[in-house]
Amino acid sequence: MGSLNGILGTKLGMTQIFDDEARSIPVTVVKAGPVQVVQIKTIAKDGYNAIQISYGDAKSVNKPTAGHFAKAGVTPADHLIEVKVEDPSEFSVGQEIKVEEMFEVGAKADVSGVSKGKGFSGVMKRHNFSGQGASHGNHKKHRAPGSIGACATPSRVFKGMRMAGRMGSEKVTTLNLVVAGIDAERGLLLLNGSVPGPKGSVIFVREAVKAHG
Repeated sequence: MGSLNGILGTKLGMTQIFDDEARSIPVTVVKAGPVQVVQIKTIAKDGYNAIQISYGDAKSVNKPTAGHFAKAGVTPADHLIEVKVEDPSEFSVGQEIKVEEMFEVGAKADVSGVSKGKGFSGVMKRHNFSGQGASHGNHKKHRAPGSIGACATPSRVFKGMRMAGRMGSEKVTTLNLVVAGIDAERGLLLLNGSVPGPKGSVIFVREAVKAHG
């Protein structure tokens, strides 16, 4: 197998497993892969080395996308991403890559996903403001942000001011999660800890880039 360092998967939820000393270990269960190689890109042809991998089964695709998958001889998929590789010659179009070929128990992984959306949130929930005084004299302004500093100078509100607004539903990467287990038969990856996103969301799991120790 070539030096692919990432795979797509679906977050199934959290559970716990027990080690040899009967200690509980919280894990997130991920249905990781299999993914298929749809396209190979090289420096000579495209200016960089990468492979395009697909994940999931698409119910319907448009004609250009269907032609792209048909050229590779791969079943159309819902998700298509590019992953940089050092030597694209190690891969072949149509090749299937499984999770057990990439990770081993005890290794560390980074997980990227879209966090849960929490809607329009106030400053206390969104930015951890402490709120205003809750004793006598404060008239229903306990959770308000207070002054935002604008006056005749500078006559505007500075960009980046922490205020109420849309919270969550953004790309988040969790670093250095330990691979606690692998179920090769069912294609499951058990990661020690929590990963971003709701159950059923698609995430990208890669080898840790900042692993220490």
